[in-house]
Formats: sequence, C-alpha cells, structure tokens
Amino acid sequence: MSTTVDERLTDEIEALEAILMDDVVIKRVSDVPHIIETVVHPSTGDDVDQQFVCVTLEVKLTPGYPDNSPEVILRNPRGLDDQLLATINSQIRDKLLDCLGQPVVFELIELIRENLTESNLPSGQCVICLYGFVEGDVFIKTQCYHHFHSHCLANHLIAGKKYYLEELEKLPSWQQMQAPPYQQTCPVCRCPVSCDVETLKKAPPPVDSITAPPFCLTAELKALQLKMAALLAQQVAKGGVVGVGDTGPPPLTITSPSDNDNEATNGSSSGPPESTKAEAIAGVRHNGNSSNDNSSPGSPHSRPVYRGPYRGFNRRGKPGRRGRGAAAGPR
Repeated sequence: MSTTVDERLTDEIEALEAILMDDVVIKRVSDVPHIIETVVHPSTGDDVDQQFVCVTLEVKLTPGYPDNSPEVILRNPRGLDDQLLATINSQIRDKLLDCLGQPVVFELIELIRENLTESNLPSGQCVICLYGFVEGDVFIKTQCYHHFHSHCLANHLIAGKKYYLEELEKLPSWQQMQAPPYQQTCPVCRCPVSCDVETLKKAPPPVDSITAPPFCLTAELKALQLKMAALLAQQVAKGGVVGVGDTGPPPLTITSPSDNDNEATNGSSSGPPESTKAEAIAGVRHNGNSSNDNSSPGSPHSRPVYRGPYRGFNRRGKPGRRGRGAAAGPR
C-alpha cells in the first residue's frame, strides 16, 4: 500500500539533496520522509579550519507537513553557549510561524548558519585552564570540535606523554613490548587527536591568565572551604572516602597451618594472634565466640578456618610422598 507524499515535500527534499548533497541525511519510514538531518557550519568560504562552531539540525516531519509545523531539534552543539542556543531556538519558532504552509527546512538552515557566522568564536571555557576565549587568544579546534588554548593543549599533551612513559617504565619488559604506543587524546571526549606539539608550544598563554587580577581569598570562598571540609569529614566518617583516615580492619589474609603453629608457639600477651584476627575478619567469629571448637555442630559458626595452600603447596606432606608435593597440613 503506497502512501501519497505531498509534492511540496518531494520538491523540497530534491532541492536539499541537490544543494547539500552528502551533507544532508533523509530518514524514511515506509518510503515516506520522516526526518531531515544536517550539520550546520558558519560561512567561511573554503576555509574549513576557520569553522570553530557547529550544530546538528534535526527536523522531524509531522503529518500534514508543510501545512503543519515540523518538530525542530538542535543537537550536539559545539562551541555554542546556552544563551546563543536559546536565541536560535526563539528565531526558529518565529520562522516556523511565518512559513506555515510552505517548506521551511532550507530557511531554517540559513537562519542557523547566519547566527553561527556571527558567533564564530567558541563560547565557554577552555577546560584545561578554565579561562574563556577572548579576542587575542590563540586557540585550536580538534577534529571532534572541542576548543582549547593552544598553549594549554600543548602543556596537557606534554604532561600526558610524560605520564605515559613513566608508567611504561614500571612494567616488565615483555609488557612494555606489548603496550600500545602513546596516542594523543582530546581532554574532553578522549577521541584520538593529532596535534603538532612543537607548534602549539609557541603560542602565548591565554590573555585572561595575564590580565586577570591576583587571587584573593574572599569570605565567600572561605565559607565554601568550610562547607566542603565538613562534607569531606562526614564522608570519611561513614567510610565513603577510600584511603583517607582508613582505620578499619586489615584485609583478609590466608595463612597455612604452619603459620598458625608458629604463632601459637611464639604468641605474646600483647594481643590476639593474626589467625584469630583473620577469623574475625572472615566472619568466623560471631556473637563473641572466640573459637570454632565451642560452636555446635551444624551451626554457621562450626565452619572451619580455611586450611588450603598458601603461596603454593605446603611441602610438609606425608612420609613417602614428599617428592610429589602432598596436600597441605594435617587433616
């Protein structure tokens, strides 16, 4: 059963494919166009390297389009702040009302492109130094459309390679031979990037890092420090921070029968033997019971302490089986 497609929509799609070619994607459902998607860049002529911002336009065609307005979504904005996106969305709503009853997708593309051309400077902050982008800054756009000050990215990549080499030296030789080579990655999305570090190093530091006033600890920052310190103390008290103020029991250690015998012989009155501590940690001691011998048969407390091998087989085997590495310990 064929579905009739409005002739105005057919003509619009043919025009979009002829103008944008591979830059437009038409998603169909039962041979009926359902979604029109394209990535919009600022107008910079043939200089693609000067396109610092972009956004993906997704137009969902509603039943009855173009007599009914489509659903428009802006996805994956790069270098655009929330204020600019809100402005573009407001203009899109006005354009949909003005063009009701006629194809509007190409009009939307041109509207977005004009806004991107006027704001072809990355908004927000460099995630490395946390300073914004201002006139006079030298910055770089990665292949994944993330922006950094060239000076900051150079320092980041140098430090990343240094850390990689330091960790590589800690590995055995056979693991060093199998380790993958160092790969530059984007600090934001971890996508592989390819940058000339020597060229980036020549860029000056961010303008704001030079002209910014000296740091001053204000009353607001002091209050924030106290608040965060109290929160950290609460997390440490409840065991939410690993490795900070950890006074809990040591990890469970498995001992051999020979270790237990030596501890029983050489034990001191300063504290319980380590095997008893291991039993307590493992959950063998319950309700104040200090020994498994006092537990009733069949109860959860009668489970014996683990007597398995420790660091290989116990070589104290039965007579005549010493050479075969008999099972560990007395039964």
